Amino acid sequence: LVTMANDPCKALLIADDLTYARILQERLSQEATPAFHVQCTDRLQSGLEWFAKEGADVVLLDLHLPDSQGLETLIKAHAQAPEVPIVVLSGVDDDTVALEAVRRGAQDFLVKGQVDAGRLRRVLRYAMERHRMQESLRGLALIDDLTGLYNRRGFLNLAAHHMKLARRTQRGSVLACADLDGLKQINDTFGHREGDQALIGTAGILRKMFRTSDILARIGGDEFTILAIQASEDSTGVLMTRLDDHLTRHNAQASCRYPLSFSLGMVYIDHDSSLSIEECMIKADAALYEQKRGRKAHA
Repeated sequence: LVTMANDPCKALLIADDLTYARILQERLSQEATPAFHVQCTDRLQSGLEWFAKEGADVVLLDLHLPDSQGLETLIKAHAQAPEVPIVVLSGVDDDTVALEAVRRGAQDFLVKGQVDAGRLRRVLRYAMERHRMQESLRGLALIDDLTGLYNRRGFLNLAAHHMKLARRTQRGSVLACADLDGLKQINDTFGHREGDQALIGTAGILRKMFRTSDILARIGGDEFTILAIQASEDSTGVLMTRLDDHLTRHNAQASCRYPLSFSLGMVYIDHDSSLSIEECMIKADAALYEQKRGRKAHA
């Protein structure tokens, strides 16, 4: 157990490599604000039991433990401790695993041997701050009642905060604007209750497309906005392909009374961009309507 300066943050480190665990403890024990008080355990089960009794401000979680392997380790930990931010540790630098870990609820993904003391403390502080912001917003009137996504106010608050963090950590983001096509026709043909179901279905597809760490919102009517954090510029093509795949699967269901379709506009936000979140939304909205015009021209 490592004790540091006044009011330390409680960090739980779950890793079976004791040598590496001591290295991380030493790095976190160096003078910093906030200081970290670290508890180590080498099994997922014992770590979760310790957390249930003592609590923690942040968890550093090795994916490969004697009693749990791979992303299943994260899934179990997140299910039993959803109120605490989790930062994943891995011995492999794998972007696919990293993205899936964030999608499954991790706040960040670190590769063993590639993290110095300064970056480790920054990652833990940012993870705690992001998680704190997410939890505080849940308790405010910032959620869309119908879909459970953020509403416009919630999106603007959280997205602006995330963009500041992205600039500090020099990571890009992708902002997407999406419209559900034909909502009026669905309402006129099947009734407004069915129109609501179409909006709920749209929200479900977007949740499957994006990661849990991304910010999804219904900002009004048939309009949705998403901020995909820690995203590269080539993510836009991947997201378009993923959208087509999810729409195809949804529309192939036997219970589907009508096909869903979206118009989608996306812009990449570089970490050094000076644009506000509102200005980025205007650009993404322009890209959306350009896509709509292109569809009409080829109809």
